[in-house]
Amino acid sequence: MKLKILILISLIITGCTSYKPIIDSAGRSGTFPTTKAIEITNDLQHCETLANKNTNFFGNLGHLITSPTAETKYKMIYKNCMKNRGHSVLND
Repeated sequence: MKLKILILISLIITGCTSYKPIIDSAGRSGTFPTTKAIEITNDLQHCETLANKNTNFFGNLGHLITSPTAETKYKMIYKNCMKNRGHSVLND
Protein backbone atom coordinates (compact mmCIF):
# COMPACT_ATOMS: atom_id res chain seq x y z
CA MET A 1 0.00 0.00 0.00
CA LYS A 2 2.84 2.40 0.82
CA LEU A 3 4.38 1.67 -2.57
CA LYS A 4 1.14 2.60 -4.35
CA ILE A 5 0.91 5.86 -2.39
CA LEU A 6 4.54 6.64 -3.19
CA ILE A 7 3.92 6.00 -6.89
CA LEU A 8 0.83 8.21 -6.84
CA ILE A 9 2.71 11.06 -5.16
CA SER A 10 5.63 10.79 -7.57
CA LEU A 11 3.26 10.83 -10.55
CA ILE A 12 1.52 13.92 -9.27
CA ILE A 13 4.82 15.70 -8.66
CA THR A 14 6.59 14.77 -11.90
CA GLY A 15 3.58 14.30 -14.15
CA CYS A 16 2.99 11.41 -16.51
CA THR A 17 4.31 13.17 -19.57
CA SER A 18 7.87 13.75 -18.40
CA TYR A 19 9.39 11.12 -20.72
CA LYS A 20 11.88 12.51 -23.21
CA PRO A 21 13.47 9.95 -25.52
CA ILE A 22 17.22 9.97 -26.04
CA ILE A 23 17.80 9.63 -29.76
CA ASP A 24 21.03 8.62 -31.51
CA SER A 25 20.80 11.12 -34.36
CA ALA A 26 23.96 9.85 -36.07
CA GLY A 27 22.70 6.30 -36.36
CA ARG A 28 19.89 4.85 -38.39
CA SER A 29 17.62 1.86 -38.19
CA GLY A 30 18.53 -1.15 -40.29
CA THR A 31 15.10 -1.07 -41.94
CA PHE A 32 15.64 2.36 -43.51
CA PRO A 33 18.22 2.97 -46.26
CA THR A 34 18.86 6.60 -45.28
CA THR A 35 19.16 8.55 -42.05
CA LYS A 36 15.96 9.94 -40.53
CA ALA A 37 17.73 12.46 -38.28
CA ILE A 38 16.70 15.37 -40.50
CA GLU A 39 13.10 14.81 -39.40
CA ILE A 40 13.86 14.48 -35.67
CA THR A 41 12.24 17.73 -34.49
CA ASN A 42 9.09 17.11 -36.48
CA ASP A 43 8.92 13.47 -35.35
CA LEU A 44 9.40 14.41 -31.67
CA GLN A 45 6.48 16.85 -31.88
CA HIS A 46 4.22 14.42 -33.71
CA CYS A 47 4.98 11.50 -31.40
CA GLU A 48 4.50 13.60 -28.26
CA THR A 49 1.14 14.85 -29.56
CA LEU A 50 0.11 11.32 -30.49
CA ALA A 51 1.03 10.00 -27.04
CA ASN A 52 -0.80 12.87 -25.30
CA LYS A 53 -3.97 12.34 -27.34
CA ASN A 54 -4.07 8.62 -26.60
CA THR A 55 -3.37 8.63 -22.86
CA ASN A 56 -4.62 10.31 -19.74
CA PHE A 57 -3.43 10.65 -16.15
CA PHE A 58 -5.78 8.04 -14.70
CA GLY A 59 -5.00 5.48 -17.41
CA ASN A 60 -1.28 5.80 -16.74
CA LEU A 61 -1.87 5.69 -12.99
CA GLY A 62 -3.93 2.50 -13.26
CA HIS A 63 -1.29 0.93 -15.47
CA LEU A 64 1.45 1.71 -12.95
CA ILE A 65 -0.56 0.55 -9.93
CA THR A 66 -1.24 -2.85 -11.49
CA SER A 67 2.41 -3.23 -12.52
CA PRO A 68 4.76 -0.75 -10.79
CA THR A 69 7.75 -1.77 -12.90
CA ALA A 70 5.95 -1.25 -16.20
CA GLU A 71 6.43 1.82 -18.31
CA THR A 72 3.51 4.17 -18.76
CA LYS A 73 1.30 3.89 -21.78
CA TYR A 74 2.43 7.42 -22.73
CA LYS A 75 6.09 6.36 -22.77
CA MET A 76 5.32 3.20 -24.72
CA ILE A 77 3.39 5.09 -27.42
CA TYR A 78 6.02 7.84 -27.64
CA LYS A 79 8.93 5.37 -27.87
CA ASN A 80 7.24 3.10 -30.42
CA CYS A 81 6.28 6.09 -32.55
CA MET A 82 9.89 7.30 -32.68
CA LYS A 83 11.21 3.81 -33.46
CA ASN A 84 8.64 3.29 -36.21
CA ARG A 85 9.71 6.59 -37.76
CA GLY A 86 13.25 5.20 -38.01
CA HIS A 87 14.96 6.75 -34.98
CA SER A 88 17.26 4.86 -32.66
CA VAL A 89 15.80 5.35 -29.15
CA LEU A 90 18.48 4.71 -26.52
CA ASN A 91 16.54 4.99 -23.25
CA ASP A 92 14.26 1.94 -23.44
